[in-house]
Amino acid sequence: MIPIPSKVEGTDFHLYKLEKELQELGYSIGGNWDYDHGYFDYKIDDKVGYQYLRVPFQAVDGQLDSQGTTVRIGRPFLLSHKYQIGVDDNAHVGNGAAAFNQFSEPVDSDASFPKEYVELGRSLVKELEAVLLTN
Repeated sequence: MIPIPSKVEGTDFHLYKLEKELQELGYSIGGNWDYDHGYFDYKIDDKVGYQYLRVPFQAVDGQLDSQGTTVRIGRPFLLSHKYQIGVDDNAHVGNGAAAFNQFSEPVDSDASFPKEYVELGRSLVKELEAVLLTN
């Protein structure tokens, strides 16, 4: 994980508006969210695992599944996940087990981040600042 200090840290936004603006830039709400916090993810690459710029946010008022919730942005960071290879090799697993084991766990959820993407991550944070702090 590589933290990237940003001017958007600590700023508050209405979640609905924030989500719309970030989706236009290619971000999606990551699957790892809860009722009081979550992440916007920008996938940088997926050749060897997945490399993301992750923008954390936390509910200031209300819950994330409530209308009109305000969230505060945390410090963006670069994250690399390397997943298990061959998880789907055992295709004979029953439907019951498949419902619970649908996705593989990362081999290394905090894998080293490729140096060639660090500068790209910083430029994505600058773009994030330009869009969010001028609207």
